[in-house]
Amino acid sequence: MRIAQLAPLAESVPPKLYGGTERVIAWLVDELVELGHDVTLFASGDSRTSGKLHPVWPRALRLGRRGADPSAACALAIEAIAKCAGDFDVIHSHIDWLPLPVLRRTGVPFLTTMHGRLDLPGLSDVVREYAEAGFVSISDHQRLPLPDANWIGTILHGLPTRLFQPSYEPGPYLAFLGRLTAEKGPEAAIRIARTAGKPLRIAAKIPRAETAYFKKRLEPHIDGKSVQLVGEVDDAGKQPFLAGAAALLFPINWPEPFGLVMIEAMACGTPVIAYRSGSVPEIVEHGLTGFIVEDEAQAIKAVNELERLDRRKVRARFEQRFSAKRMAKEYENQYRRSLL
Repeated sequence: MRIAQLAPLAESVPPKLYGGTERVIAWLVDELVELGHDVTLFASGDSRTSGKLHPVWPRALRLGRRGADPSAACALAIEAIAKCAGDFDVIHSHIDWLPLPVLRRTGVPFLTTMHGRLDLPGLSDVVREYAEAGFVSISDHQRLPLPDANWIGTILHGLPTRLFQPSYEPGPYLAFLGRLTAEKGPEAAIRIARTAGKPLRIAAKIPRAETAYFKKRLEPHIDGKSVQLVGEVDDAGKQPFLAGAAALLFPINWPEPFGLVMIEAMACGTPVIAYRSGSVPEIVEHGLTGFIVEDEAQAIKAVNELERLDRRKVRARFEQRFSAKRMAKEYENQYRRSLL
């Protein structure tokens, strides 16, 4: 098939540092090419792909020239796909709602993977207007706020099995990886680690909008010993960070649509201790790949029970459930259905 992939422009594909959606798109394109498809990626010009790159903006917005208008970049991306639509059998959009007015008029089958939270005002109005548009969710929980959308499937993310090498010996510290925002639970992670008597290492970026939160709520606890801030890490740095941990702490306080870091940890053989929010029960298998807990007290207890878990089985379940090849084949099936 001739497949167009329409990516966000905030980050390159794959991203230089943070960027779960763009990372998944990169893996998907690579696997689709391996399956023999002709794939064109519409993305920023600093993207790298085994498919064909159609650059629609010179550089990813977050690391590019400050002050660039995201709306201008998005307009050019939508115009690019509109001009080329007839060259493809199917168009796969990863940029939510903005392309829908154009995509419905191209006459080319299309589908949209929703990568973010859907419990926001006004989205039900969009769903009613585009009743024919097919959407793919990245977890069943993600769908709940929009039951009337035309959900054509749930496809869990996957990553290349060769990307991370597992470690079967638990490390001495607990890991936290993600944005330093209240909804991701870094304060809870600090309290859990401290009470459990384990060092905590935090690999995360500090969003500009969250600088005050970091200074007030987190920085006073970061002493470089019991709580250490590693900073933002790329894939090369993520491997030893996750593989060397006793467990990943994921004490989220929001309806997480997926949580890519959970399967990255599992790929390293590292179990996950996560709050029962959003997609967590669909990703973590309690007592096998980690522990699903309700609060800090249960999380602390779980830290003390990590020796019950077999890190080889954690890695095995990752390979069985969360490979990029499995993800690509499920999307391939959706593309074929859209052509019927």
